[in-house]
Amino acid sequence: MSLYALKTSLALPALSNTRTIYNRCRIGNRDWVGFGVNGMANYKDDAHYPFPAVRFKENTRDICALREKEKGDWKLLCCEEKKALYRASFCQTFAEFQHPTGQWKFILGFVLIGVSFSFWAIMFNHYYVWDPLPPSLSKESQKAQLRRILELRVNPIDGISSKWDYDYDRWK
Repeated sequence: MSLYALKTSLALPALSNTRTIYNRCRIGNRDWVGFGVNGMANYKDDAHYPFPAVRFKENTRDICALREKEKGDWKLLCCEEKKALYRASFCQTFAEFQHPTGQWKFILGFVLIGVSFSFWAIMFNHYYVWDPLPPSLSKESQKAQLRRILELRVNPIDGISSKWDYDYDRWK
């Protein structure tokens, strides 16, 4: 027997025992029934992964008795027993975990608070922090600049001067 085979044969049982003990500590006395979301022993109600890895409730005497009764004819089970079996395996039904939670109201409130804060911050900056706009951005100054561009006939072929009628002193 090679040294590598000896190491792997000694290491694997310890590794599998550790994993089994670790997962058993996490899930308690629940059955591991599927792969779940990522192959780990966890429970989650999710429409994308409808079969969780472990059952929701731990095995008790009542649930074990119902599971034994479940192996027989289902016509002998009453409606309450079927519901108890379902609730032992799953926390919520699809309708229960997919119903709207109203979380959008909380998010919308924070968004509106953020927008309001931004508005007031801009108003504060406008009046107390930023310099006033230069006089060249006033309406009268812009009209004077436009008149000067037209008088100098800037870009007369396809620019703004090409759209001005110089004979009648108006826009074409």
